[in-house]
Amino acid sequence: MTTTKPAAWNVGRYLATRLQQLGVSHLFGVPGDHLGPFLSIMQETTDVQWVGTPTEVGAGFAADAYARAKAADADPDKGEVGIGAVAVTYSVGSFNLLNPIGGAYVEQVPLVAINAAPSYEQWLNYQAIGLLTSHMSQRRESNLDVYRQVTVDAQVISNAALAPVQIDTALTACLSERRPVYLEIMDDVWKAPCPEPTGTIERRVRPSTLRNDEMCRAAVEATVELIDRHGNPILWAGEEIERQRLEEKFTALVENTGIPFCTTIGAKSVVSENTPGFSGVYNGKASDPKVRETFKAHGCRIGLGTWSTSKNLGGEQALGDDWAVAVRDGVSVGARYFPSVQLPHFIEELDRALSERYGHHGLAADAFAHAHDQGLDVPASTDAYLSGLSSSDQPADLPMTYDSFFEHISAFLQEQTTGSGTGATTPYTVISDAAFALIGSMNLRMPERASYIAQNSWLSIGYSVGATTGIALARKPRNKRPLVFVGDGSFQETCQELATHVRQLLNPVIFVLDNEGFYGIEQMLVNPCYFKGRTSDGADFYNVLHPWNYDRLAEVFGSEKTPMTGEQIHNHGQLATLLDRIADPEDTLNTGPTLAQIRLARHDYPKAMTYKIKEKCPD
Repeated sequence: MTTTKPAAWNVGRYLATRLQQLGVSHLFGVPGDHLGPFLSIMQETTDVQWVGTPTEVGAGFAADAYARAKAADADPDKGEVGIGAVAVTYSVGSFNLLNPIGGAYVEQVPLVAINAAPSYEQWLNYQAIGLLTSHMSQRRESNLDVYRQVTVDAQVISNAALAPVQIDTALTACLSERRPVYLEIMDDVWKAPCPEPTGTIERRVRPSTLRNDEMCRAAVEATVELIDRHGNPILWAGEEIERQRLEEKFTALVENTGIPFCTTIGAKSVVSENTPGFSGVYNGKASDPKVRETFKAHGCRIGLGTWSTSKNLGGEQALGDDWAVAVRDGVSVGARYFPSVQLPHFIEELDRALSERYGHHGLAADAFAHAHDQGLDVPASTDAYLSGLSSSDQPADLPMTYDSFFEHISAFLQEQTTGSGTGATTPYTVISDAAFALIGSMNLRMPERASYIAQNSWLSIGYSVGATTGIALARKPRNKRPLVFVGDGSFQETCQELATHVRQLLNPVIFVLDNEGFYGIEQMLVNPCYFKGRTSDGADFYNVLHPWNYDRLAEVFGSEKTPMTGEQIHNHGQLATLLDRIADPEDTLNTGPTLAQIRLARHDYPKAMTYKIKEKCPD
């Protein structure tokens, strides 16, 4: 009787094992001949599951969202981390993947991009006699050069003896910088022998020096002076609170000082929106007008980890004499700048300084009541504003608008929430695409931390459909079902990823917002007067989409093993019926994906975009 010897250590097994050690349970991608050997080794030697997708873009979006969810759910005290991984083949696959990796770089998402390359032997053949093989270009470093622009470390592995060092270095950079890294591994290296992994891959934190401490104290003193001078502060919580897992420090600051706070869209649900003091999503000119008026009515604003872009501020000037913003390892207070200040230390020291100066809850205020008392046209209290975001009382035959649809969805989320306060939980993770879907969904009430995910800075349309795969798999153990909002133009970019949802036995609910086949956000940005009923002078022709019967895609992608349901929704009565079915665990609709085509008028738009029309189309 013979026994099977354990597989010897090789580069493929080394990489797969390191990914598993870092908590990667699913590897997304599109296979190819150069990648095949690695996938076979991974399956034989680890528990990492391969998730093949129809497109490299879809794989990248899935890995991005998977990393976001895993990082948000990780327990730092237990040494848990959250990263994603995606694997493709050389050039034809890697260039398709570049868009998602670029987005992950901009939005600080830790990803490992694996590019399976032609063998070292093939490169020597090209060098000697000019012989090109599949997917090769005449520039050997073409893939590497491109990925160096959107990663914090990029390695080409052609020598198995160096592979462990290169792999560990890249993975350490991924954890430390919370951004993508790139591993280009040649075909004949996968099975080449190398030592087994030793030690663990850990995040390396930049040490704080005495000079850093001095700069932090100076920034805190300047911020306290700002509050002394202007009074009535409001906080603006941003993406770096989530990326650096500073939710507890931020919550402590709010609880100790009583300062009300808003968030950016990218940081929506960074803490439970049931947290006392939460005052809505501030998005510059693209905010709900009531939130914008309230936010601006305060004496000063303090941004913590907030990324300001022209999209999330609508071109509004973010910084002024009455602003302090701590972001990207520095703090701006009015016109003063304090470099090399780490956000965790700044929040801690600001909490301490404000508590000492003003006492516990000494800066407490109701954000909306403060603005209302100044005569602004806003609700009389924050509770009144927040309660007004949700409504399922629309007449059954009332046609959909963007705003009424999201108010109805918000009410549904509240109904499905269990528990109360900051301990409330929801069975859903909301995923929003770019454009009107993002603007419309930003005011949904999210009772649970990390329950809303969107690509806010990069804004690649179609992100949500691929991202759904990653979210569903990352949060399947927690029974968190994706609730997805995507415009019709965005959906047409990546609809193939529905096949992955069916194949993986997932059951997301995808709402395709169909405004009669039209790129609404593009028209709003170029010629908003169109939405006021004025002639476009023919400038809308390039925003017209071919109309699809989206609900019938359920017949295309569904299978006997995983049925898929398609619905057309024209009014609130039909939406109410669908939501009742979604909430019923016994309904067969919930055994697979649901695709709901939401019928909207072409000239409809979220009210938060009204500022564009007022600016460009005066009466």
